Amino acid sequence: MTWTQQLKLSSTLLGTLIMMGCSSYPDEGKGGLGEHSVMSDFSPVFPDEPLGPEHGMRFDFHIARLQLDSLINQGAEWCFPASVVQAETKEKRIARELEAGLLLDAANDIVILRKNLNKLELQLDYVTNETQCVPPSKNATFQSDKAIITQLVTLLNVDNQFAINSTEINPKYMGHLAQAAQLLKQHTHLNLSVTGHADMTGSAMKNEQLAMGRAQQVQRYLVIFGLARARIQTLSVGETLPLTEGDSPAIRLTNRRVSIDIVSTKAQGVDYERP
Repeated sequence: MTWTQQLKLSSTLLGTLIMMGCSSYPDEGKGGLGEHSVMSDFSPVFPDEPLGPEHGMRFDFHIARLQLDSLINQGAEWCFPASVVQAETKEKRIARELEAGLLLDAANDIVILRKNLNKLELQLDYVTNETQCVPPSKNATFQSDKAIITQLVTLLNVDNQFAINSTEINPKYMGHLAQAAQLLKQHTHLNLSVTGHADMTGSAMKNEQLAMGRAQQVQRYLVIFGLARARIQTLSVGETLPLTEGDSPAIRLTNRRVSIDIVSTKAQGVDYERP
């Protein structure tokens, strides 16, 4: 049975959680973004307890972790280091959300993680048909690159919420963009894919344009800070991929954002980090 088939079996467990309560950007240690948390050791079943929604969540999370472990064992870490770092970061966030009982937040993040892992699996299959993903000869250099990718993921994917109907970037996130630009100028094999998002307010066409404006505004400031425009791809998904489901003011705020992927072009000497 393929990973896709296994994940489909567990998808119904996740679907039952969409209408449950949620909380966005909780305090440190109570869910949070989880970039620096220690991965919790979750079991899909609790002994001597009746089955409930959290068991389904833990099972779904467990399947996703096994899929990532399998991809790493096949060499994904060596050919797609940026994708693996971002998947591991998402895993840590989900672990903290489950620990804090933030089941809807965890449900949304598991959906995103599974989509990213399926994409990574397809990329890895393509590459391994042509070559092998093996550890680089200069492992110290690779570990240094991985640390930079982790730092960029942290800088670029937090505190980037936008005001209603606005593309203006808040000062704190602008500082993150400046730091990221300086790092990227030193590591020319790392590029960015910036995806704009909007909340559900307004028409789908307007939100598509607004989300693209946010992505392009991020690109604009990165260029101002010295990064070559050619290294930044901009995309828009409008309102179609919310970070969190719901319609409260706090949820709409977190859905007005950009999401940024780090794209590494230094993988076995070939540009394997393609969309």
